[in-house]
Amino acid sequence: MNKINALFQNNSDRKLLSLYFCAGCPTLEGTADVILTLQEGGIDMIEVGVPFSDPMADGPVIQDAATKALRNGMTLELLFSQLEAVKDRVHIPLLLMGYLNPIMHYGFEAFCKRCVECGVSGAIIPDLPFKDYMEQVKPVADKYDLRIIMLITPETSEERIRFIDEHTDGFIYMVSSAAITGAQKSFDEQKQQYFKRINAMQLRHPRMIGFGISNRQTLESACDNAAGAIIGSKFVTLLSESKNAREALDKLQDALKN
Repeated sequence: MNKINALFQNNSDRKLLSLYFCAGCPTLEGTADVILTLQEGGIDMIEVGVPFSDPMADGPVIQDAATKALRNGMTLELLFSQLEAVKDRVHIPLLLMGYLNPIMHYGFEAFCKRCVECGVSGAIIPDLPFKDYMEQVKPVADKYDLRIIMLITPETSEERIRFIDEHTDGFIYMVSSAAITGAQKSFDEQKQQYFKRINAMQLRHPRMIGFGISNRQTLESACDNAAGAIIGSKFVTLLSESKNAREALDKLQDALKN
C-alpha cells in the first residue's frame, strides 16, 4: 500500500502533522539529515520542496529558501540521489513539492520512476492544471502508484472540489486562504467559515490544511477542521536561522504550544 494511504488509514484516531522544507537549503548536502531528524522527532509526513526560480504560490520565506538552494547547486537529479541514499531508513511518507517546469523538463514518466526508486510516495505540483492532470499526468502516476495531491482554496467551486475528490487519491491539500504561503497569527472568521463549508461536504478523502500555520491557535484550528496540518514557512524560517534541523524542530514545537 502507498505510504500516504497507509498513514491516514492507520491513524484515523489522531491528528497528523506534516512539515515542508526546501531541498538544498540551508546546505546543499543537508536534505537527508533534515528528513531523518523530522522522522525521529515524530513528524508524520514530509514535503520536500524542489527549488524553482519562479515559485508563484510561495511567499518571501520559501522564495528565499528556493533561491539559496539553487545557488547552492540543488537540482532535481541531485535531490533524487540524496533521497535514494537514505530510502531504507525513511519509514514515513515523503512527497516532493515542486512546479511543473522542472518536472516536465526532467520528463514526467522519468520523474515518477525516480520517485518510486527513491521512496517518494507522492507529489504536489501547485501549477498543474487539472485538465492536464486528468489527461496526461494521472495515467502515468497511477502506473507507478504515485499520489498526485491536488490543492483547493476558498475560491475553488464545490463542483471542482467534488471532481478532485473523485479523481485523486491520498489526501486533499486544503489551502487556508487564497494568498501565498506565509505564517499567520490566527485564522479569521472568513477562513473558519470556509473550513466549515468544506467539512459539510463530507468528502471521501482526508484533508490536510496548510498555508499560515505557525502557532497553537492556527494549528488547533486546522486540526479541528481536517485530518491534520501542514507547516512550511515557519519551519523553513527556523531552519534557516539555526542551520540545525533538531534545533529548528524543537523551536517549532515550542511555538506550537503558544
